Amino acid sequence: MKRKTNYSKFLLLWSGELVSAIGGGLTSFGLGVYVFQKTGSAGSMALVTLLAFLPKLLLSVPAGIAADRYDRRLLMIIGDGLSALGLVYILVCMLMGEAALYQICIGVFVSSVFSSLLEPSYRATVTDLLTREEFSKASGMVSVAGSARYLVSPVAAGLLLAVSDVKLLLLIDIGTFFFTAACTAIVRAGLPSQTPEDNVTLLDSFREGWSAITKKRGVLILIVVSSIMTCFMGAMQVLSEPMILHFANSSVLGAAETICACGMLVSSVILGIWGVKKHFARVLSASLILAGLAMVGFGLKENIYTICCFGFLFFFTLPFANNCLDYLIRTNIDADAQGRAWGLIGLLSQFGYVVAYGCMGWVADRVGSVRQVGVGRGAAYVVMVSGALLAMVAVALIFFKDVRDLEQNEKTIDRQ
Repeated sequence: MKRKTNYSKFLLLWSGELVSAIGGGLTSFGLGVYVFQKTGSAGSMALVTLLAFLPKLLLSVPAGIAADRYDRRLLMIIGDGLSALGLVYILVCMLMGEAALYQICIGVFVSSVFSSLLEPSYRATVTDLLTREEFSKASGMVSVAGSARYLVSPVAAGLLLAVSDVKLLLLIDIGTFFFTAACTAIVRAGLPSQTPEDNVTLLDSFREGWSAITKKRGVLILIVVSSIMTCFMGAMQVLSEPMILHFANSSVLGAAETICACGMLVSSVILGIWGVKKHFARVLSASLILAGLAMVGFGLKENIYTICCFGFLFFFTLPFANNCLDYLIRTNIDADAQGRAWGLIGLLSQFGYVVAYGCMGWVADRVGSVRQVGVGRGAAYVVMVSGALLAMVAVALIFFKDVRDLEQNEKTIDRQ
């Protein structure tokens, strides 16, 4: 029997996440520029990024378990609302004078701790709302919302910083939490609440999530390979800003990031309309190969036009890769274990970002110092090497039969 669709509720929930992503992008851009202007160090910028990311990663497992045990929509409201506390702390510090690096680190860490409740609950709620046929199309819409922090936020933040300062960006971001919470509350009102599973222990839930992702060897291979890939892609994310700020101002940086992110918008719209219909494993490998080559071109020289062209190509490939990864994994995991599974997947597949955020900035500082070319070119060298390695790993992925079999398994299920 065909399951009833709740696509309109998904669109409302997606709207809230879109606004939240834009607000988060404003804060991320503003704090990045603020820290680089105060320290001149790519390592310091990377440290802030790491502390904003690490809690979400480490808490993804318990957050995923909570998403299966408690009301997912309520967890999203609580997480989104309380995450504003960290930003309020940074804003107060700035109003009392210049915020020190350690104060910014504390604020983003606190905000990230509460935000960690969002991701597994959001992904699991998407599964709750939609039919199997809508998964691929919805994944494209989710990519659009994710791209907003790269597409809309940078150029808006650059323009706002030209007439004001980072405090305005923080205020706007804090305000977006109210809209997001309202959208989630409306969706929650139309869905049945979950009953807490008091008889299931944390360890039992963890084991069930682990069992869900190891049931098929191809899913586990995708997660391991994804962790390797996120390390190389993380270098691009954390080093692009110091690379451009080395020879340009924040307005140019904002415009460049928006132009680059247009690639993600274009491909996300394509996926939102048509989606990927077949050959998911091949599309995944091809898109990541192109992403790696784009990273090499991105760091070739200090020319904003060259950077924008290769950056556009890099972002264009990401939604295709994310769509294929999401589909191959989502359709090979039992629905009742989605929250626990996605919590573990977030922990394992994104561990590469911890490595990238934790060391790539300091490596770029060191390379720039040793070669006496400055932190900008040091960052560019690290990005190019990371891109070459990403392309090599993506080529190797083609030869994993277990990954290709995930797509065949899905075809078998559909025929049945």
